[in-house]
Amino acid sequence: MKFRAAVATVATLPLALGLAACGNNDKPEAGRDWGQMPAATPAATTTAEPLKQAPVVHLNRTTFVPAMTTALSKQKSWKIVGTMTADGTTVMSMKGVQTSKPAAMSMEMTGAAFGTGTAKILLVKGVLYVSIPGTTPAGKFVTVDSKQTGQLGELLDGGDPTKIYKSFDSSMASLKFVRTETIGGQKLDRYDVTVNTAKALAAQGKKVPAGVPKTLTYSLWMDKAHLVRRMSFALMGVSMVMTMSEYNKPVSITAPPASKLAR
Repeated sequence: MKFRAAVATVATLPLALGLAACGNNDKPEAGRDWGQMPAATPAATTTAEPLKQAPVVHLNRTTFVPAMTTALSKQKSWKIVGTMTADGTTVMSMKGVQTSKPAAMSMEMTGAAFGTGTAKILLVKGVLYVSIPGTTPAGKFVTVDSKQTGQLGELLDGGDPTKIYKSFDSSMASLKFVRTETIGGQKLDRYDVTVNTAKALAAQGKKVPAGVPKTLTYSLWMDKAHLVRRMSFALMGVSMVMTMSEYNKPVSITAPPASKLAR
């Protein structure tokens, strides 16, 4: 099962402020004899101009990738949760954690492709460890050569947002700020990023499969620090939604012990 995921950026939408001040009219006391003195002249009423809030500046094609890359470069780890659907039915769910320094990943996947079991993938020090129900011995991992990952590699790449981010720089065809939305209690800015599919795959070192459309649009939701919190896309009847959270939380990803390796 093949899929590719994408990413997004954010800036919060500030509230506009306005202030007004009014003077008072002074009136002479009723019933008092003022003689020849002229009547008091009403004080002029003044109204202050409303304070104008600086216009909100959203990311554009020039600033989008640098802002996203800079935000991610400050993160050491994050949690990933994803759901893949086809024709309205969930076909796969995934969850895991990823670290950037050192580069490592721990991912679990469930769905029709794995029966009633759970597939587990570990990437530690450049070595990929895989445990798939019905394929590897129960409870055991096998090591997989990075050049022979096939569809498993596609799944792994789809769960690694950093690889998607890097492809945007050369493949982006258009960028559109959609609106600010509240998701999970956070105000996030949604951007739609349309990429040239061939260029995006080329940036990831892949060929273009037959039947894939020329362009693909990712929806990305970003916080005020320009960290992607959610991303989604739809391709050839398959939809994917991923959330990224718990940035910079302590994470430990280790290789399986020798007793867990299939011989």
